[in-house]
Amino acid sequence: MKILVIDDSRAMRTLLAGMLSDLGHEVLQAGDGKEALDVLRASDGVKVCLVDWNMPVMSGYEFVVAVRADARYSALKLMMVTTETEMEQVIRALEAGADEYVMKPFTQDVIVDKLKMMGL
Repeated sequence: MKILVIDDSRAMRTLLAGMLSDLGHEVLQAGDGKEALDVLRASDGVKVCLVDWNMPVMSGYEFVVAVRADARYSALKLMMVTTETEMEQVIRALEAGADEYVMKPFTQDVIVDKLKMMGL
């Protein structure tokens, strides 16, 4: 499965990409929401995006809103992976169209479980 990891932290992108690659997935990366939109437009077959909330240029929340406003990505699964732990932030992300929400720090098992919960 092709997965796009979106995080402004190179270390976090590398960590998630390693976990997902070990599970047999093809991983693309972007450092912010705007770059992620460019990657999505240039790549076919992305099934899920793991999205950080706090990023420069375009936040993860803004990315979720933009993706959900584009019918081409209606089947794309979105998982927020973030340090935002306030319940109102979780609710905002889910209402905007995120499918799942993972709080940092997390384990590989948590990511695997969330992917399964999304039917992936």
